[in-house]
Amino acid sequence: MMEVILTQDVEKLGEAGEVVRVRPGYGRNFLLPRGLALLATSGNKAQLEHQRRAIEAEQARLRAEHEKVAKQIEGTTVSIARKKGEEDKLFGSVSTKDIADALTAQNIEIDRKLIRLDAPIKTLGSHEVRVRFSGAVEATLKVNVVGV
Repeated sequence: MMEVILTQDVEKLGEAGEVVRVRPGYGRNFLLPRGLALLATSGNKAQLEHQRRAIEAEQARLRAEHEKVAKQIEGTTVSIARKKGEEDKLFGSVSTKDIADALTAQNIEIDRKLIRLDAPIKTLGSHEVRVRFSGAVEATLKVNVVGV
C-alpha cells in the first residue's frame, strides 16, 4: 500500500486534503497522472499543511457552485422525444448525453458524467434521475420521455 494526498475529491476514496492509503497501481496509474493526488512524502505533507486553507477555500467555492446548480435542477423537468415501438418501448434508449443536452437547451450546463442512471431509459413516461455533484450535493431531475 502507498500513501497519497488527495488534491481533489475522489468518489468512494476521500475528499481533497486527506491522506489515504491506496494500492500502488491505482495510485501510480490513475491518481497521480490525472493530478488527483500527490505522493505523501514529508515535503508534500508540510506543503499540504501550508496550502490547506487554499484547498478548503476552493472546495467551499465549488460546493457553493454545485449547490446553486443543484437548486436549479431540483425543480426542472426535461422532455425528450424518441421514436416508439410496440408496447411503448423505445427504439434505442435515453442516455446521460441526451439528458445533458436537454438541460443545456434549458441553459443549465452540467457534465454528463454527473448524471447517474442505473440503466439507460428504454420506456416512455416519467423517470426520476439523480445528479450527483460531490459527496454531499445531489439533486433529482424529472425526465419525461414522450413518443413520436
